[in-house]
Amino acid sequence: MVSTRPREGKADPRAVRSADALLVRVARASAGRTAAILLCAAAAAAASLALPAVLGLTLDLLLEGRPGAGRALAATVALTAAEVALGATVALLAGTVGARSTAWLRLRAVRRLLAAPPRSVSRFSPGDVATRLSVHATEAGAAPAAAAQVITAVLTPVGALVALFVIDPWIGLAFLLGLPALGLLLRSFARDSSDTVSRYQRVQSLLATRLTDALGGARAIAAAGTADEERARVLRPLSELGTEGRRMWSVHGSAMARSGVLMPLLITAVLAVGGFGLAEGRISVGDLLAVSRYAALAAGLGAVAGPLGALIRGRTAARRVNELVTVPPLAHGRRRLPDGGPGTLELRGVGVALDGVWVLRGVDLRVPGGQTVAVVGRSGSGKSTLGAVAGGLTAPDEGEVRLDGVPVGAVASDVLRREVGYAFERPSLRGATVADAIASGVQTPSAERVRAAAQAAGADDFVRALPRGYATALEEAPLSGGELQRLGLARAFAHAGRLMILDDATSSLDTATERQVDRALAREVRPGTRIVMAHRLSTAARADQVVWLEGGRVRAVRTHAELWRDPDYRAVFDCGDARGERVDR
Repeated sequence: MVSTRPREGKADPRAVRSADALLVRVARASAGRTAAILLCAAAAAAASLALPAVLGLTLDLLLEGRPGAGRALAATVALTAAEVALGATVALLAGTVGARSTAWLRLRAVRRLLAAPPRSVSRFSPGDVATRLSVHATEAGAAPAAAAQVITAVLTPVGALVALFVIDPWIGLAFLLGLPALGLLLRSFARDSSDTVSRYQRVQSLLATRLTDALGGARAIAAAGTADEERARVLRPLSELGTEGRRMWSVHGSAMARSGVLMPLLITAVLAVGGFGLAEGRISVGDLLAVSRYAALAAGLGAVAGPLGALIRGRTAARRVNELVTVPPLAHGRRRLPDGGPGTLELRGVGVALDGVWVLRGVDLRVPGGQTVAVVGRSGSGKSTLGAVAGGLTAPDEGEVRLDGVPVGAVASDVLRREVGYAFERPSLRGATVADAIASGVQTPSAERVRAAAQAAGADDFVRALPRGYATALEEAPLSGGELQRLGLARAFAHAGRLMILDDATSSLDTATERQVDRALAREVRPGTRIVMAHRLSTAARADQVVWLEGGRVRAVRTHAELWRDPDYRAVFDCGDARGERVDR
């Protein structure tokens, strides 16, 4: 029930570049709006830079009684209104771009996860995936707008600094002397923020992982009476989250505090030099007013920390989202399967490795079309992996799988999913109603076929007993474990192709229902090849052949009656072997 993940170290430069490339693609997806942010923000910066000069001119005209003061005052009002309107437009566009970018990231990540083989996705826990798709995708989605705002946030201070030099070089020089300290401040902020944000996001995922683990095992926790211990385990990372959160805001607050001290000192120095310039007659009163405004704008370089912080958080979050987006998809070809093929399955030297450990190795197997084969073995022998490889859910790391003579990896995805059906121990049902859940798949079967499949799976009686029968909303249907399995079987039967793989799909069924399902497979469901992961003796006994797996290798392929003479085979179905060791039933 506990999921463990390696602690993240220093960011891999290749991962950083890949995440940055992802953000570039995100920005391109909303290129028009991102460009509008840049243009509007640049226009707002231009209005901000023009306003002090026009305001100073207005003051000089009024003090000297010269004509044109009214027009200058009107220009001042217009520039002020434009600055406010453009700022509001930038905020609106930034929110829109953030929402669109977040949706773009989530859609790509979900598509890639669904297209990837299960073993590639299994390294992410459900809680980790949820955190990356929710919180981290939102932060990454805000990065393009933040980048645009960082660029434009620099324009106003730089333009104000140029204006100070234009008004009086000594005034500009006075401000310029303080810029190195401000540059060091921003550099330190960017470096420290990136580290703290990365650690904070890692702990967020850890908390979500532990919580989803606990929710998934709620019944076991309640039965064991370990709720208090589990609560403590789930909440234990909160202290680390608090520490990283305080450290993150401490970095931000420290940068703001230092810039809050540095900026007033710079403004005071600029105004002092401007005062001397006024006394010496180098500048006018209006110029001094403009100097005070330009000094404040130039000092606004410290305000870059806000959008810069958002950009840093977005880049860091993008690395985590990018790990989902870059999960390699399961490769498919474009070939078709021969019409009317019986479903002959061949595995030639197949091997599958998980995390560097061979789960299957050197598997050679041929299943004639139309046969039912039971796969037996102790827990961890590779039964589910064999089923995943046989049906094309996982590509083998070595060897080849063929269906009716065609390599499975070369078959078109829609053809493969139409001709190979699965039923699992814990089926994941989708659809608005119970009928929709049974019908969901590459092709939509008719209502008659849906009901026939439900009857074959022993599900028709309890479905009809639901408030609205097959039209009952799926989320409102109270289903037991066995009923859920029967609906999963019904879905597989409704989409039956030339090959069907049942991965412990009858484990929650009683013996009578299981026999009903076996009879339906033989008589009512489209004929084809069946691969059954067997844990029950009766399932193996009814199969045409039994594939006995041991340690990821095929130990024997014979009938159940022939294998039953071997005491090691009999031990697979016992509560314990001759040495008293407990084994999988």
